[in-house]
Amino acid sequence: MVKKQRRHTAAFKFRVTLEGSKTISQLSSEHEIHANLIRAWKRQLQADGPRVFATNGERKQREQEAQEAELYEQIGRLKMELEWLKKKLPASVRERRCMVDSQHAVLSVRRQCELLGLNRASFYYTDQAIVSTSVT
Repeated sequence: MVKKQRRHTAAFKFRVTLEGSKTISQLSSEHEIHANLIRAWKRQLQADGPRVFATNGERKQREQEAQEAELYEQIGRLKMELEWLKKKLPASVRERRCMVDSQHAVLSVRRQCELLGLNRASFYYTDQAIVSTSVT
């Protein structure tokens, strides 16, 4: 018969690892948990313990650094898009359609059409008069 794997809550793990008056073998037999699992929980608590007592300033600083990294990424992307858009936007749809580079490495056709104010459908549109004259 296969024994179903038990899942332990974080509170239970914390309580077991802090029972310092008992040995690991006593804890193991009392809670019916393998000793190696208790040792792993204790190692994890020792490694992650300093984060519990981190000051609000340290947490805020980490959050701010993460936010700054995200903003710098956005700035880089927008800067690249702006350089691409520095070309003067022509008034006619045909000229704007010619500006779209379908092989561009970074900007998708969708994004280029959006930046140009061009409907994607009009980018893919082929004039039937041109198609019929080239076929005959």
